[in-house]
Amino acid sequence: MAVEDPMEPPGAGRTRRRGAALEEAILRAAVEELTESGYAGLTMDRVAGRAGTNKNAVYRRWPNRLALGIAAYRRLTTTVQPPDTGDLRGDVLEMLRRANRHWSSPLGAILRELLAAAGGASEFLTQLPEESSDATAAAWLTILGRAVARGEASPEALHPRVATVAIVLLRNEFVVRGVPTAPDEVLVEIVDEVYLPLVRHRGADSARPRHG
Repeated sequence: MAVEDPMEPPGAGRTRRRGAALEEAILRAAVEELTESGYAGLTMDRVAGRAGTNKNAVYRRWPNRLALGIAAYRRLTTTVQPPDTGDLRGDVLEMLRRANRHWSSPLGAILRELLAAAGGASEFLTQLPEESSDATAAAWLTILGRAVARGEASPEALHPRVATVAIVLLRNEFVVRGVPTAPDEVLVEIVDEVYLPLVRHRGADSARPRHG
């Protein structure tokens, strides 16, 4: 049973909110703060003030600023279906171009701030849609599975590490090289020089006769 938050100041004319309603107000305020000021400008005090409560109420729901920032970021992202151009090369290029646009956007700048703040803490990283290995692999395996069905790739290519090589290489451009956006020729190079040869090799390797 939901109870009124005892730490929320009553305030003139304010309707006293209960657990779920207060949590939603805090999260909505965090989204607005994150959008306006980025993660660097996100503070528990400012979120509490915008939500019309106090920071104790915020801390009881999110133990630290990073946890709150990630929860707010998840509200800003949407799930997009993998492209289906009818061609493996076209699908992979479109996936990389989408990721490139996202990571180069204001929302992508917030993501990079959150990644930097999280460091290597897996308990935080797995909460980010882009960093969830299962979700990432599922999208890329869908693309590769369609290519197998069309005869463009061998079933042996359907391995999560093979499927996600392209996006890992693109992420490397942002995280390791620190580029603000990757040139399109880099995306084409990843596809033509690494991804497609790797996928084709998996099929060729399985078809090669074994002796001994």
